[in-house]
Amino acid sequence: MIHLSTKTYTGFPCCHRQHRHDGHCSYIHGYSRTYSFVFGAKQRDKCGFVVDFGNLKWLKEHLDYMYDHTLLVNSDDPELPVLREQAARGVYLLREVENASMEGTAEYLFNYANGHLSKVTNGRCFVVSVEARENEKNSAIFGSLYLPEHLSDLGGH
Repeated sequence: MIHLSTKTYTGFPCCHRQHRHDGHCSYIHGYSRTYSFVFGAKQRDKCGFVVDFGNLKWLKEHLDYMYDHTLLVNSDDPELPVLREQAARGVYLLREVENASMEGTAEYLFNYANGHLSKVTNGRCFVVSVEARENEKNSAIFGSLYLPEHLSDLGGH
């Protein structure tokens, strides 16, 4: 068995565009995003926590940097030179990412948080899933169906 806990961060006004989309998603548009993380651990810490939420300042700071009043565009967006020039003039805060979709954002945050969390907890904790929600109707979830190798022995079950 494993212990799970969740942490949700809300209110990230962020724009993005999907230049490959044939419809309206190719235009710059935005939402107030929400991110929910599910954390897991085989053993809780000395306080009985899966994750001490007070020690997640690094995660909140990264969310603020990436998604608070920013514009996300794919690193292969053909308009990137123009977007960079406008960003340099202070039109917006540009963040170039591999994939600006909610699915891409959920995967990016999963990998970012899991790597950092593993370091700060000496491998005791891991990220089970991340939900990236663009509004009340749409979200994407990225997660692992498997425990990290060093946690896979659950008492012979």
